[in-house]
Amino acid sequence: MDDFSRRRFLQRAAWALPSAAIAAPAEADEVPGTGQKRLKVIVAGGHPGDPEYGCGGTVARYTQAGHAVTLLYLNRGEGGVPGKTPQQAATIRTAEAKKACELLGATPLFAGQIDGNAIVDKAHYDSFARFIESEKPDVMFTQWPIDGHPDHRATSILCYEAWLRMGKSFGFYYYEVSDGEDTLMFSPREYVDITAVEGRKRAACYAHASQSPDHFYALQDQVARFRGVESGVGEAEAFTRHIQSRVERLP
Repeated sequence: MDDFSRRRFLQRAAWALPSAAIAAPAEADEVPGTGQKRLKVIVAGGHPGDPEYGCGGTVARYTQAGHAVTLLYLNRGEGGVPGKTPQQAATIRTAEAKKACELLGATPLFAGQIDGNAIVDKAHYDSFARFIESEKPDVMFTQWPIDGHPDHRATSILCYEAWLRMGKSFGFYYYEVSDGEDTLMFSPREYVDITAVEGRKRAACYAHASQSPDHFYALQDQVARFRGVESGVGEAEAFTRHIQSRVERLP
C-alpha cells in the first residue's frame, strides 16, 4: 500500500475508533498573537533534499512565524546512495528527510513513486490531485518544469495539474535548485530574505549526509548569495509565481 492509499485508509477507518481517540483539537485558524491566518504550505520536490535546498530558508521563516509546512517528496531517493540497494537507499534517505524536516519544523510526506522512474499518467494525476485537495494548501512551491532531472519535471507537472483541477485556488510558485547545473532559464520575480535563517537551512541540507552536501550546499549557497545581491539582502531564495496564480503571502 503506498503512502497516499495508507493515508486515505486511515482517514476512512477513523469512524471505527472511540470518540476519545480521535478528539484532537483542530489547528488554529490564526497564528497566535498576530491576527494573521495560519497558512498551510506545501513544498514539493522530486527527492529528499530538493525542497530543503531550494526552499529551506523560506520554510524556516514560515514555520518560525507559526505557519504549517509540509515537505512532499515524490519518492524516497531509492537510487541515490552508491553501493546500496534501492531498499537500503530509501531507508537512509527517508531518515535523512525526517531529520531535515525536524530541523525546519516541517512535516515530511512521501508520494510513493520510485526514484528515477517517475510516472505521469491519468492514474497518477488523479491520485496526486486528490491528495493535494485533501491537504487544502494556501500556497504550493514546486520545481521548475524544465529542470534537468526527470523526477523534478514530473513533480512540477503533477503539482501544476493539481493546481488547475482545484481551480487555481491557492498560490503557485516555482523554485530553483543548483541553478546553472540543474535549473536553467530561471528568471525570478519574488524573493525571500533568508539571511537570518541560513544556519537552519544549512543544517537541514547537511542532514542529507548521503548526498554530498559539501558540493551541493556550496553551489546552492552561491545561488542564495547571488539572489541576495539581486534583492538587496545578504542571502535570498528566489521564486517565479505562475502568472495566473493568486498572490499569497511570502515570509
